[in-house]
Parts: sequence; C-alpha cells; structure tokens
Amino acid sequence: MSEDAQDVVLIVEDDPSILMVLAAYLSGEGYRVLQAENGEQAFQILATKPHLDMMITDFRLPGGISGVQIAEPAVKLRPELKVIFISGYPQEIRESGSSIALKAPILAKPFDLDVLQEIMQDMLA
Repeated sequence: MSEDAQDVVLIVEDDPSILMVLAAYLSGEGYRVLQAENGEQAFQILATKPHLDMMITDFRLPGGISGVQIAEPAVKLRPELKVIFISGYPQEIRESGSSIALKAPILAKPFDLDVLQEIMQDMLA
C-alpha cells in the first residue's frame, strides 16, 4: 500500500500506555498514526500536517483543554475530518453542548479495539 493510500489518524491521549496500544494497533491495521499527548501537541500537528482523515481524542486532557475544545476548531478548519471521542467519562462529552459531540461516536473506556476499528472503517468508507 502506498503512503498516499493510507488513512491518516491523529490520536490525542494523555495516558502513555493507552496511546501506545492505540498507535500500535492502528498502525498494524494499516493506518498512518500521528500522536499527541495534550492539546498543544494536537494543535501543532493540526497546523503542520496538511492531510488528516480522522482524529481520535480523549475528552479529559492535561492543561485544562478538552478533546471537544480540540475537535471544534479542527473540524472548522477541516470540515471533512472525522472525529471519535474516547473517555472514561462519556457523559461529560454528551453534556458539553458541542455539536460535534452530538454527532461523533463516543467510546467509553475501556473499549474493544475491534469495535473502534469497525467504527473507523464505517466513517472512512
């Protein structure tokens, strides 16, 4: 598969073990994975990478910024960007009042990696 054919996924997750597992799994499934541990890194990637297909983001992140606060400007800049939220506190995402949070899939931690993969395939098809 050529690099151009790969779907590019940004994972925003502050737990290093979860980030490592997600990145390894998705890389093994053929995705090109970019990683950010906080909002600052996520915004840097969003500003410098011209092509992103999907963002998978935790809701609670360090530095007082939430996954919703990253997703909203990201989707404004890139309307085609697909977003999936992951969180130990899924209700907080639903209660955020964000229009993205009402539309995007929300996976409660812990979740099955195969379920994540199925949702991703559906969204990117």
